[in-house]
Amino acid sequence: MNKPLAEIFPDPPADLNPAAVDVGRIPVHVAVIMDGNGRWAKKRALNRLKGHAAGIEAVRETIRAANDIGVKYLTIYSFSTENWKRPEEEVVGLMDLFAQTMLAEVDELHEEHVRVMTIGRTGALPKKTRDAFDEAWEKTKNNSGMTLVVAINYGGRNEIIDGINAYMRQAHEALAAGGTPEELSEETFGRYLYTADIPDPDLLIRTSGEMRVSNFLLWQIAYTEFYCTEVLWPDFNRYEFLRALLDYQGRDRRFGAVG
Repeated sequence: MNKPLAEIFPDPPADLNPAAVDVGRIPVHVAVIMDGNGRWAKKRALNRLKGHAAGIEAVRETIRAANDIGVKYLTIYSFSTENWKRPEEEVVGLMDLFAQTMLAEVDELHEEHVRVMTIGRTGALPKKTRDAFDEAWEKTKNNSGMTLVVAINYGGRNEIIDGINAYMRQAHEALAAGGTPEELSEETFGRYLYTADIPDPDLLIRTSGEMRVSNFLLWQIAYTEFYCTEVLWPDFNRYEFLRALLDYQGRDRRFGAVG
């Protein structure tokens, strides 16, 4: 943990006690499906892009709280492969928002020793957006703090297909060289995924009350604990993150063993 609990959660609601957090049981990897920006905007008679812009503050809060309390990996689901089906104006606005936000935040993230990386088919992103994330990676890749994983143009099924293709290329190259392909197991296959060298999520948070995984980290969440909240993403803050942590710590993770 990088800061005292009272400093991370300085003004908790009456029903929350930050001291109840067991700092020895902080999840190593937290993944977040940030849902509800559009509904938040609709409730306020705003266009959807206003909702996405409002969600940026929730992203900031979650990154800072996770980093301060000692989470090692935070993966945020920013844009799925299915999101290209949204209206063009919204997609273009989102891509610009991603680029602007990354460029505006990277210096502070770097100061806090956060490493920023992306997963997904990033080659299909607009150049401006791709360049912003590339710049963030180059600036922060040697940092030793929390790793912020931005899933952008990401789809879990695509990741598995890409992993299979990568394995097949390796096998073909090994055979062509007169060798033997690497034997495939769960462990070895994991090295061909976008998340190679990243542990599977311990906790998956989904906002806005939806109860589905939306093609997110399908391979990696086999034994992940789920926390779903009715809170819309722009209203998510460090105290909602605290609720998720406390709920997670109240569970007995058996990984298929007898309880």
